Amino acid sequence: MKAKHQRLMLALAALVAIIGAGLLAVSALKDEAAYFYTPGDVKTKGVEPGKNIRLGGMVVKGSLKRAADGVTIHFDVTDGKATVPATFSGIAPDLFKEGSGVVAEGSFDAKGTFVATNLLAKHDERYMPRELEGMTYNETTHEMKAER
Repeated sequence: MKAKHQRLMLALAALVAIIGAGLLAVSALKDEAAYFYTPGDVKTKGVEPGKNIRLGGMVVKGSLKRAADGVTIHFDVTDGKATVPATFSGIAPDLFKEGSGVVAEGSFDAKGTFVATNLLAKHDERYMPRELEGMTYNETTHEMKAER
């Protein structure tokens, strides 16, 4: 009878430890997770200033402006439903340009401007690396051929 009681207590202790570890993991991830929003989501749902998120959309043509310091850029991000102003200080990726897709990590300031800490430029399926310039890609056969 005593061995049965010890096994039951050990099983309960293991269960409590597993639940505790799970709760700690969820708590830690909640503070570190960056949620993905589009400008339309930001306008309809709102995002509290200082909350780390990922903002995705297209860089509005004509909105990209460089500051006098040479490292800060100001631009607008849109999803066709809404547009939000954004700023980034640092070296932008080569693919980052007006009219292209972008995912920016950061948070909104009190004025409603998205302050990006990281920019991830996106490209479409027609993107061709510099090393493959002069080559054509056949979407049907998935073959690369030199242009003549």
